Amino acid sequence: QVQLVESGGGLVQAGGSLRLSCAASGNINDINGMSWHRQAPEKQRELVASIISGGSTNYAASVKGRFTISRDSAKKIVYLQMNSLKPEDTAVYYCNADYGPRNQAFWGQGTQVTVSS
Repeated sequence: QVQLVESGGGLVQAGGSLRLSCAASGNINDINGMSWHRQAPEKQRELVASIISGGSTNYAASVKGRFTISRDSAKKIVYLQMNSLKPEDTAVYYCNADYGPRNQAFWGQGTQVTVSS
């Protein structure tokens, strides 16, 4: 069992930057991978970036080259550095953990990111 808490969202102008944080607690050693998803109003949730225990990363094409997912050495915090933000990046961003041998999903509460033009 793990708990996830996101922070770092806010309102920025297009071209600006934000860094989101996801703090994990509980049985963090059983987390296999972490990811960031986002959901805009009346849109389906989409995968933004992911990182697995081995360090491999994956990005949605729409954010590749602009966003970077990383984690601290203790694997307790996962970050999403967002640069060159665009209005279409506006969404609620959720942290997700793939947990245990069956990769059960655990979600944080979400943090709002709004990018103005």
